[in-house]
Amino acid sequence: MANAREIKSRISSVQDTMKITNAMYMISSSKMKKAKKILSDTEPYFYNMQSAIARILRHIPDIQHPFFSVRHLIPTEERKIATIVVTGDKGMAGAYNHNITKMTEEFMANTPGHHKLYVLGVVGRQYFSKKDVDMDGSFRYTVQKPTMHRARMISEEVIRGFLEREVDEVHIIYTQMQNAVVMEPVNMQLLPLKKTSFSPLEMPAEVHQEEIEMFPSADGVLDIMIPNYLTGVIYGCLVEAYASEHNARMTAMQSSTDSAKKMLQDLSIQYNRARQAAITQEITEVCSGAKAQKRK
Repeated sequence: MANAREIKSRISSVQDTMKITNAMYMISSSKMKKAKKILSDTEPYFYNMQSAIARILRHIPDIQHPFFSVRHLIPTEERKIATIVVTGDKGMAGAYNHNITKMTEEFMANTPGHHKLYVLGVVGRQYFSKKDVDMDGSFRYTVQKPTMHRARMISEEVIRGFLEREVDEVHIIYTQMQNAVVMEPVNMQLLPLKKTSFSPLEMPAEVHQEEIEMFPSADGVLDIMIPNYLTGVIYGCLVEAYASEHNARMTAMQSSTDSAKKMLQDLSIQYNRARQAAITQEITEVCSGAKAQKRK
């Protein structure tokens, strides 16, 4: 058994580590709450834009637009698929980054075609740079503090590639926070858009009686609305992933703090036993010395 000095040094080390994990928990908690507030403040605008696109498609269901072009003539094996992968900039967040990289690799393995990755986050770039994958280096962004400007730059690049037929599909893989405990990696298709995704589940009875006029045309309106809508979707994914990362880090740090507390309890018991053994040994030595002196 270790002596009392070694156990005391170990206790001090665990206490210092617990201070760090406690501080990281508090920081992640603050950042997660801020990210959720930002997302809730911006969501209504993009939900209204989604409903406006749904109104246009409801009145002109047979409209042909490049953003809805599925490109059936291209064989499945020859399709060019671009995937935006949202990982974290740091570790110590449990399985957050592992789940994203695992889903990305499974998607690439199970989906035929040529895959091109747009990786956001330092952890993801470092991971996929060691793999034999086609990774674009355009988006060398951190995922800390996502902004609308950054989301717009990403959407402009993928929209340009889609319209110029450099890619046939665009996906985004990110982490969606269902609640404080459950976080699920999600693979969402951004382009081509699906008309069914804009169809509401319940249709008001009077909605078919409305008349709308689009200027200069329905295609012109969609040319403006859809890029803004995609920017909002990407921004929402970035903020959701940012909140999920900090929620995962909160969970990991809380678990580490609980483990540290349990270790401190065990080490305290060991320290008390070692100290008691040392005291007992000293008493035994004093008694033995006294008896030896008495015999003399």
